[in-house]
Amino acid sequence: MKSGCCLDEAFDANRVRRALEDLVDGRLAARMAAAFKALADPTRVRIISALMHTELCVGDLASCLGMSTSAVSHQLRLLREMRLVRSRREGKYVFYTLDDEHIYELFERGLAHASHT
Repeated sequence: MKSGCCLDEAFDANRVRRALEDLVDGRLAARMAAAFKALADPTRVRIISALMHTELCVGDLASCLGMSTSAVSHQLRLLREMRLVRSRREGKYVFYTLDDEHIYELFERGLAHASHT
């Protein structure tokens, strides 16, 4: 290997071994990619943002986002499937919140990165 150049047929066995020690397996990589894909939509990012500090029902979210309840429900279904939000029923209302503290932390880090200039 030439200094500053990485050729296809050349590799550093020690670096490769170290990288392989922590390499994410294919199944976990697919789950992570799906979560990031869910966050690749601005509407879903805004829903997560609205749920950062309080639980809200579909009507509350629709009002916050200026969207129909049907459109918000569709997005919430996707977020639930990806385990980014969870729901709780209270009478005829269903309230949504972030699934766990990891989602909060992930969102905060993403927001800090996107805001960084």
